[in-house]
Amino acid sequence: MQNKETDCKFVLCPVCGNKTRTKIQEDTEMKNFPLYCPKCKKETLINVQDMKITLAVSK
Repeated sequence: MQNKETDCKFVLCPVCGNKTRTKIQEDTEMKNFPLYCPKCKKETLINVQDMKITLAVSK
């Protein structure tokens, strides 16, 4: 039995580096996800695949 606490982690804000309220798991995939940070009050578009978070390129 796997522990869900070890399988997921909080997404860190790419602007200020603080934890957001969004969690991801090992199988989470997001494309152009609007990540909001409650601390710096900024919204950033991110992509998530294989627990790697990258900034989305806006066109």
